[in-house]
Amino acid sequence: QVQLVESGGGLEQAGGSLRLSCAASGSSFSGNDMAWYRQASGKQRELVARISSDGITNYKDPVKGRFTISRDNAKNTVYLQMNSLKPEDTARYYCNKVRFLWSWGQGTQVTVSS
Repeated sequence: QVQLVESGGGLEQAGGSLRLSCAASGSSFSGNDMAWYRQASGKQRELVARISSDGITNYKDPVKGRFTISRDNAKNTVYLQMNSLKPEDTARYYCNKVRFLWSWGQGTQVTVSS
């Protein structure tokens, strides 16, 4: 069974940066398209960035130009570099596959103060 463990969140001021990590254990994700999702309080979980198995990236408009997703298949880890943070980025962040999702991890909380 795959276990996803997200880390790197915290409290940051607007304009600051954070780097999130997500380690997968129990299965290799090298052949899977991976994504970062976020869920703000009272809202549905949404995909914000994705990376294909061969490294092609795609971003939702609210984070385009500010967030960068990357992956290290040797470490079974996917990253999300978050720059120029805004209060509206406040949410719990999760990683998972793009399709046929594994069980969700605990996520990591990102809080951006104005």
